[in-house]
Amino acid sequence: MQVPLLDLKPQYATLKDDALAAIERVCASQHFILGSEVTRLEQDIAAYSRTQYGVGVSSGTDALLLALMALDIGVGHEVITSPYTFFATAGTIARTGARPVFCDIDPVSFNLDSAAVAHFVSTGCENRDGHLVNKATGGLIKAIMPVHLYGQVAHMDPLLAIARRHGLKVIEDAAQAIGSDDEHGRRACSFGDVGALSFFPTKNLGAFGDAGMCVTNDAELAERMRVLRVHGGKPKYYHSMIGGNFRIDELQAAVLNVKLPYLDAWSAARQRNAAIYDAAFARVAIGEFVRTPAAAKGSRHIYNQYVIRVKSRDQLRAHLAAAHVGTEIYYPVPLHLQQCFEYLGHQAGDFPQSERAANETLALPIYPELAPEQLQYVVDSIARFYRPG
Repeated sequence: MQVPLLDLKPQYATLKDDALAAIERVCASQHFILGSEVTRLEQDIAAYSRTQYGVGVSSGTDALLLALMALDIGVGHEVITSPYTFFATAGTIARTGARPVFCDIDPVSFNLDSAAVAHFVSTGCENRDGHLVNKATGGLIKAIMPVHLYGQVAHMDPLLAIARRHGLKVIEDAAQAIGSDDEHGRRACSFGDVGALSFFPTKNLGAFGDAGMCVTNDAELAERMRVLRVHGGKPKYYHSMIGGNFRIDELQAAVLNVKLPYLDAWSAARQRNAAIYDAAFARVAIGEFVRTPAAAKGSRHIYNQYVIRVKSRDQLRAHLAAAHVGTEIYYPVPLHLQQCFEYLGHQAGDFPQSERAANETLALPIYPELAPEQLQYVVDSIARFYRPG
């Protein structure tokens, strides 16, 4: 049996005619930049995220960068975030000239640990003239950037309380979490000042290439991001700010408009597959070797990834590859140990939960079109690794 980590061909087969027709409409119009397809997508994604405004951009990475720029975060500033995430989270902070400040993750959800953030703020920072300052570096703490990793909303209430107490901005990295809710029914991207979404093809809502969006409830901030995404020019050729070329492509918006009505069904299929995995793992009784992902009670986990903790991870991955089961490691090196961040002065052991996750986690196939037999085959293959007899 073959069980790839991801196969987008079945999805494409269901919407091929509509997608090609949408692309043809754009081509016939010859209006390729910020047209009606983009406007429609921005309105619909903002509404889906339970926010007021959407600003389509060229990628999820550029969504984070644009949010930081729009909030005037740059040299001399610092942003608290997770070291266990995709590179863009901290990379965009560094690109503005600001400094990423890492706090460890919760070992169950893999999301930023609010207790670790509170500890850093209370012991590593001080108030100077009404501003929160990192005592070790002298940098001004300007924002918190939590990541809703793998499709589950971070524990936001304590993070928001810290932000309010110290006048910090909150940028939600929801690249993997479109449509996820917390246990109170609050949606990813609706908590902070800006939510950043990615429409990379592997996401629950994926484009035919790179695309992303910023969403917000702040009309002034939304307008600022619209201007910054076109080099800071308004009107055209008159620049009050230095921005960038961060526009979403009209063709990508057209494809996403076709896909959006399917999103809830696709996410429900991922949830169904996760439930099948959970039951299958319970039946084979290998809990001492494998820990399945835990969703907060009452929350809406959209399972962009189904990530297990395992013993002998690398050997298991090789075993699964031999059994024709696709897997991936998200993420093998936490950001504080990446070479490009050596200047931050971290070393192994600084964030033990992130380092442990990097050594133990493995993503299994979870995409909507998988058959129950394929999911059972994955579990049986893992069980045979730990109990060969």
